[in-house]
Amino acid sequence: MEAAIRVMDISKTFNLSRKQQKIEQTKSKIKVAVDGLSFDAYPNEIYGLLGPNGAGKTTTLRCISTLIKPDKGDIMVQGKSVMRDSDGVRQAIGFLTSDMKLEEFFTPNYLFDYFSKLHGVIDSVASKRKQALFQKFGIDRFQEVKVGELSSGMRQKTQLVISLVHDPDVIIFDEPTNGLDVLTAKVVTDYLIELKNAGKTIIVSTHIFSLVEKICDRVGIILNGKLKATGCLEELIEKGDTLEEYFFRLAREEAGDNQ
Repeated sequence: MEAAIRVMDISKTFNLSRKQQKIEQTKSKIKVAVDGLSFDAYPNEIYGLLGPNGAGKTTTLRCISTLIKPDKGDIMVQGKSVMRDSDGVRQAIGFLTSDMKLEEFFTPNYLFDYFSKLHGVIDSVASKRKQALFQKFGIDRFQEVKVGELSSGMRQKTQLVISLVHDPDVIIFDEPTNGLDVLTAKVVTDYLIELKNAGKTIIVSTHIFSLVEKICDRVGIILNGKLKATGCLEELIEKGDTLEEYFFRLAREEAGDNQ
């Protein structure tokens, strides 16, 4: 099966201000966020990018989503290059991040229609999709309530459905359950599995071991911008080990290498 996403030896650096240098506790003016990262993700698959805060997960997803460009390497999304055809990539993906902020004065109903038109979705198709998604996530009862008056969980669910207005084949979620209560988190994770079973390619970033174990078909462990291991859990974890134990063993090895 051909990969829907191919991340090919990408690297990304950022310049650090003096304040950022203090926070990072470094004298270096450059932060290496992603360092020679490569992996593939396939249709009918949820690929988990697992790592601590600051490991490079969000930077990687932003590169895949064309929000920023890698300094080195390339990413192919359904045969389209993020470096040479960013518009084509954007048509193929849905991207949900905690940084996504919806205008508080608009309602879920208005925003869904607006983004549907932005993506060129036919009105009749958009209407059916909105009805189905709003009902699934319980947004229908709040569709005329301004975003600023919604609960944090309902705002998160509204952000999710808006990222999917154009029914993308490739779905990229940065920390999809972050800040959600357990009931809302289950609705979201169940839907991710439903999307996978419909043939979508899904990448999620997370630091939550149980989420990876529950929904991911394969996982890539990222530390200090480097992919330390990738594969299905059965391939990675030795008999008797847990994902958490395996992860911290890699983290200790990485810390030793950097001393």
